[in-house]
Amino acid sequence: MNDQSKNNQPVEQQADGGQEFAVQADIEKRREYLKNESKRLIDMASNEPNSALRCIHQLSVAGGATEATYVAIEQRVVSDQDAAGAYHLALLAQNTPDLPIDARQLIELVVNKGSNDQRLALLKNLPLPPVDMIKEKVLASEDGEAIGQMNAYLQINPEGYGSHHMLGSGQKDRIVPLSPGNSQN
Repeated sequence: MNDQSKNNQPVEQQADGGQEFAVQADIEKRREYLKNESKRLIDMASNEPNSALRCIHQLSVAGGATEATYVAIEQRVVSDQDAAGAYHLALLAQNTPDLPIDARQLIELVVNKGSNDQRLALLKNLPLPPVDMIKEKVLASEDGEAIGQMNAYLQINPEGYGSHHMLGSGQKDRIVPLSPGNSQN
């Protein structure tokens, strides 16, 4: 029995080494895939107007990208003044705080240029939305339905904490600061 266990040991070590090699090969393959997808998305964002939503979707399908990819998509959103792209990218930035994205700029773009539906979605989906800015724009629109939806939401959530807070996820709230000079208290 003792001889048999000695004979099995090198086989087990070889299996572990082979498995480790396979895992490492999978990681390298995934890294190369993400690098190629990032290059493709940067090219699309840099050269195709109004491509931000497509880029964001493909970024999600790929499962990630390089920092330069996020920056290129943000630049596309800003240059197109794309409120829909800004909304989705701002949510990504809020859920992944280490992204190289200026979420404040994106949120302001949605509030100032977006639709009431987008403003209300920000109100409900950001951990700490700029409630006063959103409220001001929705009220100024004189859209009775949007005002009613906003008031109903703020009645049950007067502080304006986003849905994450209401769900009690235990996650700490993150304050989304507004650009200098635009903060309203």
